[in-house]
Amino acid sequence: MSTFTRLSYFNTVVETRSISEASRIFDVQPSSISRQLAVLEEELGVRLLNRTTRNIGLTEAGRKYFEYSLRIVAELEAAKRVVNDLQESPKGVLKMSITIGFGESVILPLIPLFRKKYPHIDVDIELTERVVDMVEENIDIAIRSGRLPDSTMIAKRLAYNDFILCSSPDYLAQKGTPSSPYNLNEFDCIRYSYPNWKDWYLMDEETEKLPINSSLLVNSVNGQKQLLLNNAGLGLMPLWAINKELERGQLIHVLPHHTFSPYEVLSATYAIFLKRDLMSPKSRVFLDFINEHLGNN
Repeated sequence: MSTFTRLSYFNTVVETRSISEASRIFDVQPSSISRQLAVLEEELGVRLLNRTTRNIGLTEAGRKYFEYSLRIVAELEAAKRVVNDLQESPKGVLKMSITIGFGESVILPLIPLFRKKYPHIDVDIELTERVVDMVEENIDIAIRSGRLPDSTMIAKRLAYNDFILCSSPDYLAQKGTPSSPYNLNEFDCIRYSYPNWKDWYLMDEETEKLPINSSLLVNSVNGQKQLLLNNAGLGLMPLWAINKELERGQLIHVLPHHTFSPYEVLSATYAIFLKRDLMSPKSRVFLDFINEHLGNN
């Protein structure tokens, strides 16, 4: 039996001046009420109630204890209501850590729509490539590319990283278009300087590392895109970062019959969070919202 329950029994007995009435209110046997009051007194080492066959009264210690007990039970009940309200209506601060490229290209443009739908959820986003400790830093959702490093976490795929070899129409008009993956070293190739994305691989029948002319390195997806749009060369870009530019003709898909990747395996971008049974409503509605807008089932 919890201390909270004993305090509730004690308060009700004092207020009703009756163990039998308290037992009716809590729907338990009077003997159970009496037993828990005795345990409470034993824990405190002091008598709280004077009991007679006709009446129940407070001792001096009991009166003092009753003042505090009322406040304690009231505070705990208020805390319970607050938590229940959070579960029923998504609210609070949603803290997320998101990779810079995916955050700027995909997530940030959707945040105003999300806030309009859930105005009681405040959003705190860190755009970073660093590895975060979700528990230590109190992160609700992390969005990353790669494998799930911790078995206590769950990963939900948000988008495949379909890498597109592309360039601007003006660059291709000036320099020509590659005829094969094996003559890319004749062109200016823009590489991402993040260690896991710095090389280019052909992912057709077998995985092959390609020789490329890489005099340009930049440490952000959007940095690469700006260089491409300003005719700096060829780049490997995730489709989610350039789909609008491809549709508008600002960038051209080069060697579309081949599959490329900046590392040796095909990959996706995931939302990472604590096990589902611990997920807060604010996290759950955000993931549902993002999946809906990305066209995921």
